[in-house]
Formats: sequence, C-alpha cells, structure tokens
Amino acid sequence: MVKLSDYQILVRPITTEKSMRDARINRKYAFVVDIRANKLQVAEAVAEVFDVDVEQVNIIRYIPKFRVIGRNVARTRPAIKKAIITIAEGQRIEEFGV
Repeated sequence: MVKLSDYQILVRPITTEKSMRDARINRKYAFVVDIRANKLQVAEAVAEVFDVDVEQVNIIRYIPKFRVIGRNVARTRPAIKKAIITIAEGQRIEEFGV
C-alpha cells in the first residue's frame, strides 16, 4: 500500500447543488479522492485537514468510459473515486461555504 499525504488523498471538493444541500442539511460532504485511497485513509485525511470528527465514509468508484472514434478508442470520462463524508452533529466544514 502506498503512503499518501492528506493533501494527496483529497483531490478536490464536489460543489454541485445536491452536494451543497447535503452538506447544509445532512452534514454530508463530497470529495473526489485518490483512486488508491481507502476509507480509513480518507477519514483520517478529512479529520486532519478540516479538524472535524468523521462518523461515516462512503466510497463510490466510477469506471472510465470509452468511445470509438473512427479507428481509435478515446477515453471520454476518466476513472475517479468519490467519497461522501458524514461528520459529527454540530460540526461543519467552513471551506465549503455552507
């Protein structure tokens, strides 16, 4: 297993309307995380970077999509891993602006 730093694990936050609503109402924050990271590493990274208590981590893996263009095969969507983090009651991540 490769040792990743906290900032390598958390690639970027997901700031869609649905994720912002979940952050405001359900205390669930969405991040794109490194493909190699597991749930424990993601929980530790969020706890260290944002100074919150993580209750639950759900991971969703998106496989890449390919499309045939002429004789070539092109990747139209890259492989990503998304993490939905639930934090403790009464806490919030200020960087999300919710």
